[in-house]
Amino acid sequence: MDVEEAIRTRRTHKAYGVDPVERSTLEELFALARWAPNHNLTNPWRFRVIGPEALIELKNAAGREAAGKLDRAPTLVVASAVQGGDPVQDEEDAWAAACAVYILLLAAHARGLAGYWRTPEVLRGEAGRAAVGIPAGERVLGLVHLGSPRQDRPAPERAPAEEFVTYLP
Repeated sequence: MDVEEAIRTRRTHKAYGVDPVERSTLEELFALARWAPNHNLTNPWRFRVIGPEALIELKNAAGREAAGKLDRAPTLVVASAVQGGDPVQDEEDAWAAACAVYILLLAAHARGLAGYWRTPEVLRGEAGRAAVGIPAGERVLGLVHLGSPRQDRPAPERAPAEEFVTYLP
């Protein structure tokens, strides 16, 4: 699959098969994600693959109502960005790590996997952060659900480029 096709056909999925993504495939995805552009080559992205014990802790932190959404996909990955305290570098590092997450999603899609990048409330609180080992010096960017797709997702309408691009003199 070429990059343009991957960009145009990747969709957010919320229904997955039961088999987790193989570790070797995850390692390939993370190896690609590290090619995200980042100023000063800080490599700020961090990915944590949630295992069964961490998932139980995260569900407990999420509460009964929100815990069910954590069972949607067989593989869950927490994405975060290291923050060093310099406001400008921290912002650049957060955006670089966000690019790494998108690379992860595109690379997963190119391998026939489905993905969903969400920002659950549980990861904004101390209990959720502790459940997945996020230290104080990291900014959580979200939770990535990965697995085999169980649905086809049509392309949503997109605004034409001329609605959001301005060419300056």
